[in-house]
Amino acid sequence: MSLNQRILLSATLVLLIFIVGIALTLDRAFYDSARLGVQDRMLAQALLLMGDAEVDETGVLHMPSHLLDTELSGPNSGTYAFIMNQAQTIAWQSVSALNKSIPAQRPLKQGIRNFKQVEIDGKAHFIYSFGVAWTTETNVYPLTFNVVTDMTLFDAQIERYREDLWGWLGVMALLLLITQMLVLRWGLQPMRQVSTELAAIESGLQKNVKGIYPPELKLLTDSINSLINHERKQQKRYRNGLADLAHSLKTPLTILYGIINIEGDNEQKKRTAINEQVHRMDNIIQYHLRRAATAGSSPGTRLITLRPIVNRIINTVKRAHYSKHPEIKIEVDDTINLRIDEGDLMELLGNLVDNAFKWCHRVIHFSAKYQQDKIIIRIEDDGPGIQQNAVKRILERGVRADQSTPGHGIGLAIVRDIVHVYAGELSISQNEMNGASIIIKLSRY
Repeated sequence: MSLNQRILLSATLVLLIFIVGIALTLDRAFYDSARLGVQDRMLAQALLLMGDAEVDETGVLHMPSHLLDTELSGPNSGTYAFIMNQAQTIAWQSVSALNKSIPAQRPLKQGIRNFKQVEIDGKAHFIYSFGVAWTTETNVYPLTFNVVTDMTLFDAQIERYREDLWGWLGVMALLLLITQMLVLRWGLQPMRQVSTELAAIESGLQKNVKGIYPPELKLLTDSINSLINHERKQQKRYRNGLADLAHSLKTPLTILYGIINIEGDNEQKKRTAINEQVHRMDNIIQYHLRRAATAGSSPGTRLITLRPIVNRIINTVKRAHYSKHPEIKIEVDDTINLRIDEGDLMELLGNLVDNAFKWCHRVIHFSAKYQQDKIIIRIEDDGPGIQQNAVKRILERGVRADQSTPGHGIGLAIVRDIVHVYAGELSISQNEMNGASIIIKLSRY
C-alpha cells in the first residue's frame, strides 16, 4: 500500500468515526430536546386542565363542556386527558378519550410529576401525570391530572430529522474526503517529485536530486545526494585503482619476461632479479588494494573518539617493534572525535606510527587538537627525518609505490590517499629534534 493510500485510508477512517460520533451526538441531543418539548407542551395542557377544573364541598369534580384546548375537545386528535381521584377511579375524561383504552395509573402525591412512555392499543404514547391536593373549605381532595398523546408526530419529526442529518453529514463527509484527497495530493507532491528524480537517476537521465524541497525532506535529499556522490567516488577509486594496478604491473612483468628469456645468465643472478620483481609486484598490489579499500566519508559515518584508537595502535606497533623502547608522549584530549571510517583511521595512523617507531631513536610525540573546524594530528620522532626532495615526490599527485623513497613509499602513499579522500591536508617537515614531523588536517564534521 502506498504512502498516499495509507494516509487517505487512515484519514477516511478517522473522518467516518468522527462523522458517526457527531451524528449520534446530534441525534441524541435533538431527541432529548424534542422529548423535553413534548413534556413541556403536555405540562401546559395539564395546567390548563387545572385552570378549568372545579371541585365542590362534597368533592365532586366539575369540568366545563367546552375546553380551551381544542385537541382535547375533538375525537381522534391523538391527545386526550383524564383525571383520577384517590380511589383510582376516573373522575373525568376528555371528549378525545372516547373509545380509547385508558391506561391504569396510580394516583400521585401532591406536587409529584411523572412523564413516561407507555403502550396503548399497540401504539407508543407519552403520558404526563401531575399530582395535586385540591383544597376546599371543608376538606382536601387528592387528584391526579393525566395528559396522553401518541408518538406519531414525535416519531415522524425524529425520522425526518435523522434523514436530513445523515443526508447532510454524508454530503459533508464526501466533500471532506474530496478536499482531503486534494490536500494529500498537494502535500505529498514533493514525495512524488523525489520518487521521479530517483527514477531518473536510476535510469541515468540525471546525476543527483536537483529539486527544491521542504525542510522535512531536504535532509533526506541531501543525504541521498551525499550517498550518491560517495558511491560514485568509491566506484571511481576502484576503477582508477584497477587501471593504476594494471599500469604499475606492466613494467615488472616485462622485466620478468626479459629475465626468463635471457640465455646463459647466472642462475643466482636470475633468481635475485626475479625475487626483486616479485617483491616489487607484491608491494604494488598491496598499495593499490589498500587504496581502493578506503571507505571515505559518507552520510552514515559515525563519530569515532580518537584517544582509544591511538592507544590501541601504539600498543599494537609496540609489539611489532619489541626491540625498541622509545619514550612515547601522547597529547590527545578525550573529547576529540572524528567522522571517519574506523578502518581508514586505523590504516592512516597505523602507517604513521609504524614509520615513527621504525625511524625514531628515543622519542615519539603524538598530539591532536581542535583548530576552528579542523582537527590537527601531529606525529613527530627524533629520527633522521625525510629529505625535502623526497617529500616533494611523496606528496605529488599520482606517485606510485615504485617511485617512493625506500621505507616511506607505500605507507605514506596510503596515508596521502586516505587524507585526500577525506578532503584533508598532509604536510611533512622537520621538527626541533631534527626528525620527521607529519601533520594531518581533517575536518571535524
